[in-house]
Amino acid sequence: MTDDTNPVHEQNRRSWNAVTPAHNSHKHDQAGFLRSGGTTLFPEELELLGDVAGTRLLHLQCNCGQDSLSLAALGAEVTGVDISDAAIDFARTLSADSSLPATFHRSDVLPWLEDAAARGERFDRVFSSYGTITWLEDLPRWARGVASVLAPGGRLVLLEFHPLAWSFDREGKVIEHYFIDGPIEEGGVSDYVGRSQEGLSPMGRAEGTREFANPEKAICYQHTVAQTVQAIADAGLFVEQLREYPHANGCLIFEGMQPLPGRRFGMPQGVPSMPLMLGLVATPR
Repeated sequence: MTDDTNPVHEQNRRSWNAVTPAHNSHKHDQAGFLRSGGTTLFPEELELLGDVAGTRLLHLQCNCGQDSLSLAALGAEVTGVDISDAAIDFARTLSADSSLPATFHRSDVLPWLEDAAARGERFDRVFSSYGTITWLEDLPRWARGVASVLAPGGRLVLLEFHPLAWSFDREGKVIEHYFIDGPIEEGGVSDYVGRSQEGLSPMGRAEGTREFANPEKAICYQHTVAQTVQAIADAGLFVEQLREYPHANGCLIFEGMQPLPGRRFGMPQGVPSMPLMLGLVATPR
């Protein structure tokens, strides 16, 4: 593995390590849920990914592996990569306990992609979903890394919270800038799983950890839609699909959001709809 330690990413690793046990404390018997055919995937992901049976699928920033293993259950040969030691340890245990095979690597995705390309590894699908690219300091490098491991005919599928969503409050007022250059320091990765009630716990919600306070700060980045699409295009990928959605899957992004069917959240009652998720499919040219 290339020695390419990024101090910002390392700080985020510590923050994710701290919050991961709290996140999993809100989820009942995850292994049993997956063994019995349960899935954590949403329809938008499956639509953009297409049939994954028999594909080599790379799941970037896979967190604790629930989505990765749900994709393995559909017949994909899954490789997951995440920077968090705690998340990858949990993913490996969950894979064994659910009898769903997948390979998980603990690494910063940026050097991992470059090393994988150098080893000649290629994938039919590269998947990244929900609160992932916001943690990456160098989006063009990420896009080049993705392009370098995509097999001919493969596709990148990115489902992400819309960058505009972070600008709103519960009344629909714009309270944050959309265009932000440089790092954004936060108090630490929050217990958004607990805050989202059943949204991120399809296996059944447990009370779990209460009033979690993360002792490790986190640092994120605002990548606009244009910056994201441009980075992917500059990496030599053709953007085939670009979609916006008026709801957020699973996660209560901000207080006051309206619960919707299918474990989704929309803008608060009485507030005009706004784009809350972004979907993208890109393929090698």
